[in-house]
Amino acid sequence: MKIRHTQIEDIPGIEEIYSHARTMMAAMGNPHQWVDGYPQPSLIEDDIKKQISYVCEVDGRIEAVFVLLREGDPDYNRIFDGQWRNDDPYVAIHRVASAGNVAGLTRAIFDWCEKICPNIRIDTHRDNRIMQRVLTKNGFTYCGLIYLKSGAERLAYQRVGKK
Repeated sequence: MKIRHTQIEDIPGIEEIYSHARTMMAAMGNPHQWVDGYPQPSLIEDDIKKQISYVCEVDGRIEAVFVLLREGDPDYNRIFDGQWRNDDPYVAIHRVASAGNVAGLTRAIFDWCEKICPNIRIDTHRDNRIMQRVLTKNGFTYCGLIYLKSGAERLAYQRVGKK
């Protein structure tokens, strides 16, 4: 497996992965996250230009995509009904999606990100029970609620690795 920055020519494959993720989320009781074609191609392109989008390749095929914010996320400045595990510098992971063909990609993504910074924050929709289980299974602790700029509520998680 190889993780690399996403390229503009990767967009069609990434759109397929996000489409698959939207279908799977809806089928698993989470029809309200990533609606109306989110993330749109323009957002994906913007992420690529900012160099915050990454893909996981297995045998030359793109099998997963995610966004990594190395400077944290302003939406995480305030947390409600809980607290972050620490106030150390952290990276934030967003828009994790898989083609569904290869097991263990989220663990590989989280471990790769931990090498960049041992302090990782992530959030997910209340109805995204699959991601909640994946996060818990991969050493993340539920910390409380955060609210996106749009006002949407998200469950906030943090994983603190070894420094």
